[in-house]
Amino acid sequence: MSSSEASAGPAAEEPAPQSPLAPPGERGPVRWLRAIARAFEPVTRAPVTVFVVVALWVVGAATASLGGGPPQSLLDQVGVGVPALADGRWWTPLTSLLWCSGIGNYIGSTLLLLLLGGAAEQRMGSVRTGVVLVLGQILGSLLGVGVVKLGSVAGEDWLDELARNLTATPSIGTCAVGAFLSFRLSALWRRRLQLALILVPLMLALYVGHLQGVLRLAGTVVGLAMGALAHRDSHRLRMPHASHSEGRVLVALVVAASALGPIIATLYKDSLGPFNVLDLYVSGGPSPQDIADTCAQAGAACDRIRAQDHFYNSPAMIMGIAIPALLLVLAEGLRRGLRLAWRITVVAQLVWLGLMAYLLSDIVSNPDQYVLDGSDSSDQKAAMVQAVVEQMMLPLLVLVLLLFTWRLFDLNLPRTTVTWLTGVVGGTLLLACLAYVGIGYAVRGQFSPDATFGKLVSGLPSQFLPPSYEPFFFQGEAPIPVGGTALSLYEYCGMLFWVVGVVALLVAFRRPSMHADADAAARARALLAAHGGSTLSYLTTWPGNHYWFSDDGRAAVAYRVHSTVALTTGDPFGAPSARADAVDGFAEYCDRKGWTPCFYSVTAEAKSRTDALGWSSVQVAEDTVVPLPELAFTGKKWQDVRTALNKAKKEGITAEWHVFPEAPLSLTDQIRSISEEWVADKGLPEMGFTLGGLDELDDPHVRCLVAVDEDRTVHGITSWMPVYGDSGDDADKEGEDDKGVQPVGWTLDFMRRRSDGFRGSMEFLIASAALGFKEEGAQFLSLSGAPLARSDTAEPPAALQRLLDYAGRTMEPVYGFRSLLNFKAKFQPEYRPMYMCYPDPAALPNITRAIGKAYLPHMSPAQGVRLMRKLAS
Repeated sequence: MSSSEASAGPAAEEPAPQSPLAPPGERGPVRWLRAIARAFEPVTRAPVTVFVVVALWVVGAATASLGGGPPQSLLDQVGVGVPALADGRWWTPLTSLLWCSGIGNYIGSTLLLLLLGGAAEQRMGSVRTGVVLVLGQILGSLLGVGVVKLGSVAGEDWLDELARNLTATPSIGTCAVGAFLSFRLSALWRRRLQLALILVPLMLALYVGHLQGVLRLAGTVVGLAMGALAHRDSHRLRMPHASHSEGRVLVALVVAASALGPIIATLYKDSLGPFNVLDLYVSGGPSPQDIADTCAQAGAACDRIRAQDHFYNSPAMIMGIAIPALLLVLAEGLRRGLRLAWRITVVAQLVWLGLMAYLLSDIVSNPDQYVLDGSDSSDQKAAMVQAVVEQMMLPLLVLVLLLFTWRLFDLNLPRTTVTWLTGVVGGTLLLACLAYVGIGYAVRGQFSPDATFGKLVSGLPSQFLPPSYEPFFFQGEAPIPVGGTALSLYEYCGMLFWVVGVVALLVAFRRPSMHADADAAARARALLAAHGGSTLSYLTTWPGNHYWFSDDGRAAVAYRVHSTVALTTGDPFGAPSARADAVDGFAEYCDRKGWTPCFYSVTAEAKSRTDALGWSSVQVAEDTVVPLPELAFTGKKWQDVRTALNKAKKEGITAEWHVFPEAPLSLTDQIRSISEEWVADKGLPEMGFTLGGLDELDDPHVRCLVAVDEDRTVHGITSWMPVYGDSGDDADKEGEDDKGVQPVGWTLDFMRRRSDGFRGSMEFLIASAALGFKEEGAQFLSLSGAPLARSDTAEPPAALQRLLDYAGRTMEPVYGFRSLLNFKAKFQPEYRPMYMCYPDPAALPNITRAIGKAYLPHMSPAQGVRLMRKLAS
């Protein structure tokens, strides 16, 4: 179905109600008056924010402070800092709210106020927003100034410099408002806003190094403390838990922030942050004064600094941001969960730490080579050691984060993409090396002194890093270019490698994730569309599956291997006449591989074949199927469903069909937020295998039914997977687009409801879907099965069955599978048992372990402990 909106109710679309401010037929002055009223509507919705913004600009204009901040005489009276408080100007934490340090700060502070202040007033009210703004400004200023004073007393040079400064900005209180506001947001945006409010001021403080950055970070801390205190009943203190995909996003944000900090620092002429001392992360060219001082006497040093100046005045200057650019691309790969991006990022951090360790050891052993003007030798050595250690802190913290979160990054690029990437990057590196050495040797007279073949080869490593690295790591190894061709080689060989390498990585990371064997996945999907399978057969198309095909290619089995157990994803699928033999064929295939086959969540049809082989079986779930041709919500047994439909109509809630990859961002963003809130409230890992999540929604063949109200607020979502029928052995549709194949039924997968939304949204959505699919001619609706849950009509349990029933009862408070089965009973389904079939009872411990890994592949030790505690309680 198209991604355009479609109502599940009787009317697809209603005309938008006209605003009471603009009734039809208005003309002349009345229209202008109402237009003015609409223009002033933000003032009534966010009066505190508008008042502060207006006051900020009016006061700035009145005191001639808009251009470069308040004059020094005025700043001494209104600016906050260690000197102001030391001299008894106690009012400065509050008065600093009404000025900024320059026009850039005025614009930035205004945008931040409008963004966070306006949102806060909508969710918190104007009075509370104003109180938090003022308290955050005062307490954040006091906390930040106290930290600066303590650092100055402790002998930290950077903080000692800040202890002499004064500043004024309303962004201190604004950060506090944003941090407080985060506790009123959903779990998804709460984490993202809190992380942004911590990372951005932290990076600015560490790289730009201005007093404002420290005070903004302190304002965020104060806002978080006030928010936690005010919401202590609804937000108890615990380790935050994010879903698998959201965890990737948060790690990617940290890596991206570590890359953006150095880039932002280059925009400030007077940046003095402790992480911005050595000019290595982002490097720049020499100043005119540096050139003049070095070239006071002709020699190799003068030739080298002139070559560096030529480098930074050419397009090759983009190599100065090569490392941050690489980290930003790697952050995109981490966001997508790619293992290759994780490995490269880890290697990049290790290489950086290794370079800093080498530099540190060289400073300790050869301190005379590192000269800082105006200091004695001991001060020079201490300052350099401190600078290098500070340069190691952030990469070390990022590395620790990556090692702790390695489970999140488990997606592999297709083999063809890896081969292409290796060829492009490796080929570019080889070409650049050959060009530098070959052409360089041909024009060896354009180097000073004349280049030899050995000198050119030994100087190769320095060509792939910015020139600012040469004094630290490549002293005297590379010949100095002085001629035109030599300078071009010096500038463009390394640049070519970095540009091609970074772009190639980005292209590879942006390609859609595929199965380990993309060809087999496409073949399996075509076979499924042509001949169908069970109600759970669409799960075989999910990533993580491998495929076995029968010799004649008419049937297939999707499986994944854990602990030497080949765990199938449902029944064999393909031509109905070939499915039974596929059970035998797959068992023989596993025997050759040394695996234990286990058919999981299979129907009675597959069970009858394994019974003939002498296998054991146990019921693990119960499918709930609703026949559609005769469906009618009449009678007392459908009372709950009719109530949900009627109540939704009264509250203006409609059901809309969407395809998630093409749905409007306003809807998909809300869906992600609802899902993240559900995961955060559970505090436990999301289950996978036969239970889909957000990743499985991103499929053009899966249809989503969304409950939205008149304000476009999403109250709930369900996703529906197609169930294909058999088109006959002669109607082989392999190679055709399965979008053109009409499903015979649909299976429910993803279900989420907004915690404070319409309470009957799930009943409403499932009923609406049933009516819609019935009109389309579908034969049935499967509400899917709940693991470890059976109805009262199921067959009497054996010993193993009783053990699984006990496990289901034990896990009920945690995952609620039995409650889910009871909920589905509202739709009067037919119950069809689903089995696990296995050849050897002695393999049950291994099979149990494999199923646990399949359902909880990303469970961390901490989550395992939390799960055990919940089960024990």
